[in-house]
Amino acid sequence: MSNVTVAISPDWTIDLDIPGITVVEWDFKSPAPVDHIDIAVAPHATTPDLVERVANTGTKLLQLGSIGYDPIPRDLPEGLVVANAAGVHETATAEHTLAMLLHSTREFDRSIRAQQNQTWDQFDTKGLADSTIVLVGIGGVGTAIAQRLAPFEANVIRVASRRREDMYGTVFSLEELPELLPQADSVIVVVPLNAKTEGLIDDQFLSLMPDGSTLINVARGKVANTDALLKHADRIRIALDVTDPEPLPDEHPLYEKALLITAHNGGNTAAMIPRMNRLVRRQVGNMISGQPFVNVVLGGERA
Repeated sequence: MSNVTVAISPDWTIDLDIPGITVVEWDFKSPAPVDHIDIAVAPHATTPDLVERVANTGTKLLQLGSIGYDPIPRDLPEGLVVANAAGVHETATAEHTLAMLLHSTREFDRSIRAQQNQTWDQFDTKGLADSTIVLVGIGGVGTAIAQRLAPFEANVIRVASRRREDMYGTVFSLEELPELLPQADSVIVVVPLNAKTEGLIDDQFLSLMPDGSTLINVARGKVANTDALLKHADRIRIALDVTDPEPLPDEHPLYEKALLITAHNGGNTAAMIPRMNRLVRRQVGNMISGQPFVNVVLGGERA
């Protein structure tokens, strides 16, 4: 197949200098710049209206810029498939998570305050070695986090939607969290947002975590109940890359209560654009050669 038209959000710098490929820029807010689009590369942030905006352009692939696709409606126009950005963000998000975890468990906040006050404050910290970490969610990002935790010699308890055994041992189910959380020195949550996980981090969840333990949410803001976070922030060290609402309004009480808030920056490193570039080039190449698209999460066959 030749003469493929690709619409790309200005969020991305994609090199598609390939014969037969027409590239147009589209902000996905204004009307489509051309009548026909084969592949639409959406903005970094996934929004519910993306499908509606490409529906009348004959688009075969809506390529998201995120791993999560929870806002996308499941009832897609015939012939349209949606792919996520698996392979683009996992490593950077895992790196970000480890940085948040170390910041909390080595109490860098206390050292920063001491430096600002120009005082010498030497103290012991919990650290990661021999600690127990409950990792809730073992998809692409969760697996990347678990791999990076291995050298720290912590006891990592993995939790997913259902209990099972794999090559690394037991994966516990979400239903078993009430038995697992009281053991945790740290809890990392990186589940997809769905009906089962929305509000998962609620008052009961946090009440089961020990005093002084760390909670890290790098999933979606709505996985946590904000009122519950505020209630427990005085006894639990809370680090968030995502919030509800998001963006978090100026002067929201979470800014003061949480240990650390990063503005959904988990995947935002210098590796993101080159990796997205490679993914889009692969999708275009597959369309030209008649191969199935990769990373398909909605519509058509999964690849």
